[in-house]
Amino acid sequence: MKNYKIVLSYDGTDYFGWQRQLNKRTIQGLVEDAVGRLAGKLVAVYGAGRTDAGVHALGQTATFKAVLKMDETGILKALNGILPRDIRVNSVEIVPTVFHARTSAVGKVYRYRIVTTPAVSPFDLRYVHHWTYPYNLRLMKKAAALFVREGDFTGFSSNQDRSPVRQVTRSELIRKGGELIFTIEANGFLRYMVRTIVGTILEVGRGKLPLEAIEESFARKTRSLGSPTAPAHGLCLIEVKY
Repeated sequence: MKNYKIVLSYDGTDYFGWQRQLNKRTIQGLVEDAVGRLAGKLVAVYGAGRTDAGVHALGQTATFKAVLKMDETGILKALNGILPRDIRVNSVEIVPTVFHARTSAVGKVYRYRIVTTPAVSPFDLRYVHHWTYPYNLRLMKKAAALFVREGDFTGFSSNQDRSPVRQVTRSELIRKGGELIFTIEANGFLRYMVRTIVGTILEVGRGKLPLEAIEESFARKTRSLGSPTAPAHGLCLIEVKY
């Protein structure tokens, strides 16, 4: 039996997220079914993170242990031949037994795209949040920078039962043409954390929330009604770091 590491890309639009769920179409469910067909038995596939329904990935990492007769190239071709076209395996690698997609990860990078022009290209529609309010980019950049810290992110998540402390090493917003691109990197993320941070930055940008409210939410450690959750389809898991 060997330990396999795979890196996947997927369009999350038509899925109920990564995690396998009963009677629901999920990324993990389909990948486990595909690997199971090659192995001739049920195989558990562990992802680096549980992307939510509608969230995309360019570099989701997963691991599984199985006895397979094919080499890595053959496995890659076989999996892509079984999986739907909106889920692609980019690489297959044999790794040490102790390597695990989730517990071995030291960081993740997410990107959120916001289009501010009057119309969105049909080729981008599934992957961006269309947001047409007037905004103050300077304040939004300041708001983004405030999230670079090690701290309790309960106020910017739906966290209920996990340790809420995370270390964010990068949180920046840039404007590129008619698009705002938010990039964030951390050692881990709470549920809805990235989308709530984005929602907070957008509210600051349109003057609905003062910058001071961000520090207040950190201090109170409670979710503020002034920090809405941005839509899932603008979010993409870019990379998992090891």
